[in-house]
Amino acid sequence: MTLRMYDWHNGPYPARVRIALAEKDLQSHVQFVSVNLRKGEHKTEEFRAKNYSGTLPVLELDDGTLIAECTAITEYLDTLDGQPTLTGRTPREKGVIHMMSRRAELEVLDAISIYFHHATPGLGPHVEVYQNREWGLYQRDKAVRGMRYFDGVLRGQSFVAGEDFSMADIALIGGMIFAAMLEVQVPVECDALVSWYARMWERPSVQNWQAMSA
Repeated sequence: MTLRMYDWHNGPYPARVRIALAEKDLQSHVQFVSVNLRKGEHKTEEFRAKNYSGTLPVLELDDGTLIAECTAITEYLDTLDGQPTLTGRTPREKGVIHMMSRRAELEVLDAISIYFHHATPGLGPHVEVYQNREWGLYQRDKAVRGMRYFDGVLRGQSFVAGEDFSMADIALIGGMIFAAMLEVQVPVECDALVSWYARMWERPSVQNWQAMSA
């Protein structure tokens, strides 16, 4: 099995899939193809033929099938061996993990992304053809509120979706990585979130992403 992954080495969204790959010990099966975000290569007609949304990452299978969206890619990778560890084993686990993963996206990761694209220079004028600074700043503040929400969650359990590491944790890690890149500060009172994030950096999969993104 040889998989081809179109991504960018230090992108917060590609980080999610790279961490999942490491958790499943699948790195040796993947050929990474760099798509330069800074040059807008993900918005070209050539790349949009692979992913209409013009976003990263994208996974290409041996038979040419293309899978975009981090959740979909992670689901595929996690079930390849018939022993899912990131997306849930029971219907209840799957439901809670997918719910909390989506919340991590909506409340933190995607909000930070909107802030980046609208209220900062983003990827530059050749990519950021429309910006709404007010909307971007609102989303930054939403992300901070999201951090407070997850701090509350993590005061009562070890991981985002319960007592096991999952895709939901990976989604929030992506949001925290993006926030750090943009110097969006975690509220000082969010000590449970800060403690959780420090533990996440102790995982070999996250350390592996850091090494690959340097």
